[in-house]
Amino acid sequence: MTFLDWGIVAFALALGFWGYRQGLIVGAMTLFGFASGALLGGRLGPVLLSEGSRSPYAPLFAALAALMVGAIVAVSVEGLAVDLREQVIHGRVGHAADGVGGALLIAAVGLGLAWVFGAVALHAPGAGQLRADVQRSLILRNLNELLPPSGPLLNALSRVDPAPAFVGPVMPVAPPDTAIARDPDVIAAGPSVVRVLGTACGLGVAGSGWAATPNLVVTNAHVIAGQDDTSVTTADGASLDAEPVHFDPANDLGVLRVDVSLPPLPIAPEPERGTGGAVLGYPENGPYTLSPARLGETRTVLSDNAYGQGPYERSVTFLRGRVLSGNSGGPVVNARGRALTTVFASTTSGPSGGYAIPNEVVRAALDRSSSTVDTGPCAS
Repeated sequence: MTFLDWGIVAFALALGFWGYRQGLIVGAMTLFGFASGALLGGRLGPVLLSEGSRSPYAPLFAALAALMVGAIVAVSVEGLAVDLREQVIHGRVGHAADGVGGALLIAAVGLGLAWVFGAVALHAPGAGQLRADVQRSLILRNLNELLPPSGPLLNALSRVDPAPAFVGPVMPVAPPDTAIARDPDVIAAGPSVVRVLGTACGLGVAGSGWAATPNLVVTNAHVIAGQDDTSVTTADGASLDAEPVHFDPANDLGVLRVDVSLPPLPIAPEPERGTGGAVLGYPENGPYTLSPARLGETRTVLSDNAYGQGPYERSVTFLRGRVLSGNSGGPVVNARGRALTTVFASTTSGPSGGYAIPNEVVRAALDRSSSTVDTGPCAS
């Protein structure tokens, strides 16, 4: 057990002691009041942000609002619960049973709160070390198996793309030509692009991918890391089971095999700097989107891998254009609908853009993709 695990145990025991003093009746009614208020607060919290539920801080605001509104409602209900307990509980045995029931109930609530805040830590920007501690926690891993991340209580549990923070070269390149979004060959490439879904560390993960052959889908390693239930969703809404056959955290590249034939994208032989293109994918787990882009320079750099570990020497292509969370694993195609490169991260400064995996790395991975491989631990 980790230090975080012992902290969770102490927290649950403290709440259990308090629950014993409160009793089951008071605890249950107060809990119901808190849950009702938290449900309301969790929905109202993100409304305070300029980007609403799309903001990376929406989980944190939802959690804080849930706590505040839930506490207000719980305090209001507690007085009624105390009066009810005095009316229905009599004798030493009755009070002892009520106390034990209250202790078990509130201790369980403590574990639930630990699970919720663990989920928020996994989503919150800049929570690198805390996120790693949560992933190593024995208690939280087991809670993730018992409490699947679903339901409307917190927006924190929506599907996300855990894209690694990547600091790389931002090379000057001309702005993209918006006219490419209307190119027939670019539009025709859409059916080759898929949404990649799975569960890692108890949380849903969503990214993009593209068919390089009828049965092989290219995506990012960080999108499929730690998963054993990966699937892809096609443009027509069909959901297909996907089996990982290549996993390369150093280059942040993954390859999946599907049993149904998909329309493959031709791979451009030697893309040149300045080539116009479009980023294809499912940003923010939303609808299929096509965004104009322009290819920048390809360089060999020293950087972290998909797990934030390093440094590793790798070849990276800079691109200029709109790249969002969820575009990870999607292709950049040229005006002929050919794959120029594969997106893996967005820029954090300078002009809007991103970083991508060169085609030579993708070709080598496709040649080595055959049998099923392990996808390691989930990405932080």
